[in-house]
Amino acid sequence: QVQLVESGGGFVQAGASLRLSCAASGRTFTTCVMGWFRQAPGKEREFVAAISRTGGSTAVGDSVKGRFAISRDNAKNTVYLQMNSLHPEDTAVYYCAAKISSYYTQYYTREYEYDYWGQGIQVTVSS
Repeated sequence: QVQLVESGGGFVQAGASLRLSCAASGRTFTTCVMGWFRQAPGKEREFVAAISRTGGSTAVGDSVKGRFAISRDNAKNTVYLQMNSLHPEDTAVYYCAAKISSYYTQYYTREYEYDYWGQGIQVTVSS
């Protein structure tokens, strides 16, 4: 089992930056591939970013490419999502996800590939 708790969300104006954090517990963090997804009202959950167990491989979704970045600190059991140049379209509930994996360099971009989910945190960007 892996427990995930997101923090760092809030209400910001367009152009601002936020950093989301996701603290993991319950299982050795280094066995987990981590991801971020988001869901806006009336829309399906969308892939945002993913990072491999070691942090050496990452991916971001097309809608956030060049603005968002994912990173992890295995010593702190935490994954981060740095969000820059926020747009009103980035308004959503952001979810942290984890998948226990045997592969050091693999990451996953599909919702169904993840085993554990946080409760989600609201990010609201005003125009």
